[in-house]
Amino acid sequence: MDRILIRGGRPLHGDIAIRGAKNAGLPLMAAGLLTDERLVLSNVPLLADLETMALLLAQHGIAVERSGEGRLISLGGRISNATAPYDIVRKMRASILVLGPLLARCREAVVSLPGGCAIGARPVDLHLKGLEQMGATIRLEGGYVHASVPQGLQGADIVFPFVSVGATENLLMAASLANGRTTLANAAREPEISDLADCLVAMGARIEGIGTDHLTIEGVPALHGADHHIVADRIETGTYACAAAIAGGVVKLVGARLDHMAALAVALAEAGVEVSEAPNGLIVRRLNGLHGTDIKTEPYPGFPTDMQAQFMSLMSVADGAAMITETIFENRFMHAPELNRMGARINVHGASAIVRGVRHLQGAPVMATDLRASVSLVLAGLAAHGETVVNRVYHLDRGYESVERKLGACGADIERVE
Repeated sequence: MDRILIRGGRPLHGDIAIRGAKNAGLPLMAAGLLTDERLVLSNVPLLADLETMALLLAQHGIAVERSGEGRLISLGGRISNATAPYDIVRKMRASILVLGPLLARCREAVVSLPGGCAIGARPVDLHLKGLEQMGATIRLEGGYVHASVPQGLQGADIVFPFVSVGATENLLMAASLANGRTTLANAAREPEISDLADCLVAMGARIEGIGTDHLTIEGVPALHGADHHIVADRIETGTYACAAAIAGGVVKLVGARLDHMAALAVALAEAGVEVSEAPNGLIVRRLNGLHGTDIKTEPYPGFPTDMQAQFMSLMSVADGAAMITETIFENRFMHAPELNRMGARINVHGASAIVRGVRHLQGAPVMATDLRASVSLVLAGLAAHGETVVNRVYHLDRGYESVERKLGACGADIERVE
């Protein structure tokens, strides 16, 4: 199993290219199930999760072809199999996103209950209840969701009791081919959902309210192929912004968008980090030291839960103290003990963590427990004295493309070891 070795203390200078968002690419690939025609996606990152989705779609009969140089991925073909097996679905939670499209197209689907990062309970209840409101009959048996709707999905007025990105995406895709009008109230507003909606519109869907928490979808009989450019990854953007902040130096994030990371930019500014717009990207630099800054994760446009671990690493070497409160997932502080192994002073109390900054961290062997935790340990290694060894980096490869190459090109002393 690969490991990442970092010898810290070197500032970062240079450009880092921000690729298409993983969290947009996955539902966009699932949208390929909604048409027999070809859907061509560009700005596609090279990530393990997208390869898993490609395998899943292939076993449904959807051909997935990638052009490495052009960063294009083409999806096309007829659905030949409406079962999503455990062996593939267990690797990635986003596999549940095939349920809505399969049910809309085939009127039946059998999908394994999903796996993914161990960051707390993420039930699929809202997905299933929404589909039931649209007329589907659903039963759980042997770890699989068995869904059928012989007369086709029907439009419905659906109110989410709490914001759910995955449920919003699944029902948005299903509603595009449903009979009649569907409304999704208290829908998630993440840029990745707007990106999916824009792609669906390009495929012939009729959607109003894009970018708001109230979506109205008029179902159409069929969708057609389209070309779509995946939106830049705001979490990759934030991660490398934190890398520049914790290591020092000046980094340009090419292709990044400030409007998609406003809450993080505010927190970084309070912590003493300047994020400014530049032609085709953002410039990030640490100013006069880091300052303890409190944050609380919230649904978009609030501070993203997917940036909580990286910000904790940054606060571990800031002056003063910071309180970090996690409101989205109940088990997302597993990186704290690993950071403490490196000399951080972090005390977790329920849904909050108190971080008291130290002068420097000390390199140590650490273990990644999930995707964002893994990259937070890489960031900590950039600021640590001595050598840090991050184990179990298969988590990292699920959501970050060539971290060691991107950081190494900016001056970090980092390498991947088999």
